[in-house]
Amino acid sequence: MNQDRAALSRYDATYQAAARDADKVPWAEGRPKPLLADWLEAADIRGDGRRALVVGSGLGDDAEALAARGFAVTAFDLSPTAIAWTHERFPDSAVSYHVADLFDLPADWQGAFDLVVEIYTFQSLPPTIRPEAMDRVAALVAPGGELLVICRGREEHEPAPGPPYPLSRAELRRLESGGLAEREAVDRLDDETPPVRRFRLLYRRG
Repeated sequence: MNQDRAALSRYDATYQAAARDADKVPWAEGRPKPLLADWLEAADIRGDGRRALVVGSGLGDDAEALAARGFAVTAFDLSPTAIAWTHERFPDSAVSYHVADLFDLPADWQGAFDLVVEIYTFQSLPPTIRPEAMDRVAALVAPGGELLVICRGREEHEPAPGPPYPLSRAELRRLESGGLAEREAVDRLDDETPPVRRFRLLYRRG
């Protein structure tokens, strides 16, 4: 398992090798992820000062979209290069960006956020450490708070080569063992060539 965690350093290496060219970062889009943007717009989501956390914030586009909606946003990424690059992209940002490890987060983040947004982090993790990652993300959601997950999707019987590793709905049910209840599910093909199946799942803590 330690080897699997150590392998995550490849993500910082990708950001370093990109040399501030976002086109060389495969998962960077230069805009909020479409399934997040659609959710914010369709439901007319307003933060009204509520606390939001973005897991694996990359180059910051998703965190900035939440801040623009009125959330008090904290965001973190394991990659120091990504966080430094984000500060350069958004020098006047109201978002509080941190270099942090999902498996070793500050104690005062536990149960502290009204909205937690996890996009493409679970799918980037080896299966051996993904269940623990799900438990740790679920633990960040405050009572009455919500967790939004966006990831590649598959049927349970289908292979899951990766990274990125597509997830089945059965795997994602682990989040419900952490005291969350699924409230909304979207399953659709995106507009990539070839199309990629993606899930968007919304959970709420009672």
